[in-house]
Amino acid sequence: MDLIILAASGRTGLAITRQALERGHTVTAIARDPERVTLPGHAALRVVAGDVHDPASLAAVIDADSVVLSALGTEQAGVLLAGAEAVVAAGPGRVIWLGAYGTGRSAAVAGEAAGILGKLLGDRLADKVAADDIVLAAGGTAFHAGVLADGPESPARRTVGLEAAPPFDLTATVTRDTVAAAMLDEAETPRFTGTVALPLTG
Repeated sequence: MDLIILAASGRTGLAITRQALERGHTVTAIARDPERVTLPGHAALRVVAGDVHDPASLAAVIDADSVVLSALGTEQAGVLLAGAEAVVAAGPGRVIWLGAYGTGRSAAVAGEAAGILGKLLGDRLADKVAADDIVLAAGGTAFHAGVLADGPESPARRTVGLEAAPPFDLTATVTRDTVAAAMLDEAETPRFTGTVALPLTG
């Protein structure tokens, strides 16, 4: 497949990009600073500069045949909403978007941790929820991950919908490689179109 990875220079974005190449896909990696995409030597990798606050930079590489996987994350409110609006406006075939468990549509099933997470996120919570809603309304998939950590892909990983979601445990983690693998599975074989999916370690 020809995949587009948004925010490819971050730790999760790099994990998605690396695994996509290992699976034999062709990848266009979008980053504000292309030099930070530290995966040289891949003939199937094209790295381009792009910024969510410059929608034209994304529209230049996204079209109706595109499958976009976003690892966009930020400490600044407004960035996720700008990214979702820019990606959806570019008219891709599919969007697979990284969100946070315990926000928006997954808050009700997450349990008490959702309230704690909301306080931690502050004004970024509304940004996350609005971005998710735009992606989901466009038929995309939002992956609501728990607390992210570095480390290998979980051998017992699985992906579930909200109906099978466990309570959110803020002391547990899910590795970026596990999340990346789950998002790529969805790109290859869609199961959660227009809804929220949870990548779990077991």
